[in-house]
Amino acid sequence: MLNPPPRTITQYALESLSRRATSLPRGRANLNVHPQLDDPVQRLFNAMEPGTYVRPHRHARPDGWELMMVVSGRFAILLFDEHGQVTERFDLGENAIAAVEIPPFTWHSVVSLLPATVMFEVKPGPYLPLSDKDFAHWAPPEGDAECGHFVEWYTAARPGDTAPGFPVNSSD
Repeated sequence: MLNPPPRTITQYALESLSRRATSLPRGRANLNVHPQLDDPVQRLFNAMEPGTYVRPHRHARPDGWELMMVVSGRFAILLFDEHGQVTERFDLGENAIAAVEIPPFTWHSVVSLLPATVMFEVKPGPYLPLSDKDFAHWAPPEGDAECGHFVEWYTAARPGDTAPGFPVNSSD
């Protein structure tokens, strides 16, 4: 069996991906490098524009880690406890952190801080849309009227801050 040829991703392809993200309602577009969704290693570029909402989620399985790396622009990764309180914030890009590996079972989200932001993401597969992630009950679902408020909050959120409208409740 012959090996497939190397795959290249051009700067033009990433710029096109960013342009596509600006035209989509979610403000996001991805370019998969892995050949199929059941690939054991998921590798993809995500273009995301400021204002896109990524609902906090976790990959609740022992191999549920996720590596995110900045390619262009700036974005922040927010880690949360189970009640919606920010435990850590990582700002990636422009002489800041270049990559973060998020451990399994960790609530997290990302926020784009500049136009034409592109991240590269690596995580274990296969990708199973119905069971890939658990969404946080303390954050609105995508499309909810509160999403814009959450994105605004993400932009400035720091460790110790709690998700808007969702107070920390230690009895949960």
